[in-house]
Amino acid sequence: MGERERALTAASGGSGREPGAGWRARAVVMDGDDVRRATWRIAHEILERNHGAEGLVLVGLQTGGAWMASALAEVVNSVSGVRVPVGTLDVAYYRDDIGLRPVVPAAATEIPAEVEGAVVVLCDDVLFTGRTVRAALNALCDHGRPAAVQLAVMVDRGHRELPIRPDYVGKNLPTRRREMVDVSPEGVVLGEVGE
Repeated sequence: MGERERALTAASGGSGREPGAGWRARAVVMDGDDVRRATWRIAHEILERNHGAEGLVLVGLQTGGAWMASALAEVVNSVSGVRVPVGTLDVAYYRDDIGLRPVVPAAATEIPAEVEGAVVVLCDDVLFTGRTVRAALNALCDHGRPAAVQLAVMVDRGHRELPIRPDYVGKNLPTRRREMVDVSPEGVVLGEVGE
């Protein structure tokens, strides 16, 4: 579940993480061990595709992708022996629906390495319509021109509205539009926001 959905469920009486007024969990799709295994696999796929870790920068989209970028970096660092820079990117003001939905409080954008000429792996928890990734591409260009941009997501839930496809996926999870997917290091939960 993205920050937007958490904010909306909190406004309706739930915290966005536990069942109650607002968020209703229906099924645990992945537990914490599954998420760790998917993270390990994605990190290895990143290293294989890029022939190592040299020139890589991992950037987590605030807020759901920040933990994922850090988790991927830990594995990449331990396997390759190269300390990969990890940053975060807030795309709130780059979204095309900024007037149509509540804007969540800004989170920090911190990219500790030069993106000019680097291979940037954008990391996010859930890929849905593709609009957040489009906004991230625009925001990233304000920091330089990468040699390439790749996309790693823990869950691809479908319903794309833009021609965006992830390079690395933890789990493909077909969903209904009304359903919500909550992703954290502790697992992936499928649920919905009640009336």
